[in-house]
Amino acid sequence: MTTEWFDRVTEELQDHLNSICEEYDQVGHMNINRASKHPRIEFFVSTEVEERDYFCTILFDPYNEEFYVESFDVELHQPTRIILDDITDIVEAVHESFHEFLMDDSDRELVFMGEDDDDGMTVEEIDVEWETPEVTAFLIDDEIEVTYQFGVDISNGDGVLRRVNRIWTDDEEIEDETTFTFKKDEASTIIAMIASHMDRLVGYDETLDI
Repeated sequence: MTTEWFDRVTEELQDHLNSICEEYDQVGHMNINRASKHPRIEFFVSTEVEERDYFCTILFDPYNEEFYVESFDVELHQPTRIILDDITDIVEAVHESFHEFLMDDSDRELVFMGEDDDDGMTVEEIDVEWETPEVTAFLIDDEIEVTYQFGVDISNGDGVLRRVNRIWTDDEEIEDETTFTFKKDEASTIIAMIASHMDRLVGYDETLDI
C-alpha cells in the first residue's frame, strides 16, 4: 500500500485545474484529505447560503494505486467505481461535474473575491496565487477540520499561509480563517524555529477528548 502516486498527481493537478475553464477558475476550490483509509480530493464552491457546496469527490485506492469516482448502477441497484486512469481523466471528471452542478441550480449565487461580508463592510483581500490546494492537517469527521494553504501575494511576492478551522455543531458550521504573510528572508527562520521546538508541542489528541 502506498500513496506515492496520489501525492504526485495532487501536486500536478492544481496547475491543470487553473486552465480548466473561466467559471471554475473564478469560484472552484480543491481540498486534499489524507486522513482517511482512501485519501480523497474534494472540489467545492463557496455560496452565500452555505460555507461550502461540494460538487465532486475523487478517491484514491492505495492498494490498487488507482483514482476513482463513486457512482450508482440503477440497473444493478448497487454502487460502482469509475476508474480514472490518468490526470486527464481526473480533470475531465471534475470539469463535467462542475458544469452539471451549475446547471442543477442556475440560481445559485457564488461568492467572488472582494464582495461584502455579513456586516455590510467591504472586505479587502490580497490577490494571492495559490501554490498548493487546501490541505487537511487534522480531521474528525463531522466535528472539526483544520486546513492549510500556501500561496504568494502577486502584488509584492510575500508568502501567504492560510489556516482555516471548521467546527460542526448540531445547528451550524463555524469557520475561523486566519492568514499569515511573510518575506522570503523570514521563511527559513520560521521553519527552523518550529522544527527546533516540535518536542514542546502537543497534538489534538492531547487537548481533545478523542
